[in-house]
Amino acid sequence: MPNNPSTAKRLRQTKTLTERNKSIKSAMKTQVKKVLAAAEAGQIESAEAEFKVASKKLDKAGAAKVIHKNAAARQKSRLQRAIKTAKSK
Repeated sequence: MPNNPSTAKRLRQTKTLTERNKSIKSAMKTQVKKVLAAAEAGQIESAEAEFKVASKKLDKAGAAKVIHKNAAARQKSRLQRAIKTAKSK
């Protein structure tokens, strides 16, 4: 339990930010899974459409510092590679 007002406020802020970060991360991961599932199933058009949404979510998470910007770029690169591999099959 916080002993003074400033630590109580920090605790409230931390809870709010933690919840926000969890929801952003969860939505991001769900979208990435949708892209990978569509690519593995061979649904190229669907995978590309889902990739556009996933790309936006990854960029927003990187901008909000929920994940590192380079981690977002790495995820996007891996998703593009998965789609490209699915196209060549």
